[in-house]
Amino acid sequence: MLYFIYQQPQMTKSELRKIYKSLRKKLSETELQSQSIALANQLLTLKIWEANFFHLFLTIEKQKEIDTTPLLTLLSGKDKHIVISKSDFSTRDMTHFLLTDSTLLQLNSWGIPEPEKGVSISEQQIEVVFIPLLAFDLEGHRVGYGQGFYDQFLKKCSKSTLKIGLSFFEAEPKIDDIEPHDIRLDYCVTPEKIYKF
Repeated sequence: MLYFIYQQPQMTKSELRKIYKSLRKKLSETELQSQSIALANQLLTLKIWEANFFHLFLTIEKQKEIDTTPLLTLLSGKDKHIVISKSDFSTRDMTHFLLTDSTLLQLNSWGIPEPEKGVSISEQQIEVVFIPLLAFDLEGHRVGYGQGFYDQFLKKCSKSTLKIGLSFFEAEPKIDDIEPHDIRLDYCVTPEKIYKF
């Protein structure tokens, strides 16, 4: 299985970024799909389904991210409001839109599917955020791509907004270079386990 691969006491975000990008590249298409489905099934057991507004990232296929299609199907089946984002690389800001049947998606320069336009949603309306990441630790700190989009986004959300990381791999013991502005996760879900922080 894909867990507890690197268990050095502490590594930096940069070191972990390299390691987990490499591990992702080794995943076969079959593994990627089966693990993504297993992860969506784990999410069914969380007590989050009373919420109505769920923010979901759309998969960057070239980065071998978790396929969020099973989760998208799950949210649609439960008649939830699904919120997706558009990124501004000059400001590192994200604007958020309701995903509907008429939403037109376009790949940006990073290969991220984004809405062209739509019904605008404020950060304060969002109750649950599913967060892409490369690695995380047992204290709920995460390693992303290092661009800072989610750091800015999560600061604007309500204090009650649930932050749920999604990962193919299990937790590292501790990330070495955590900074005061880093926002911790409430949960991280893997195909094998749910971590609560």
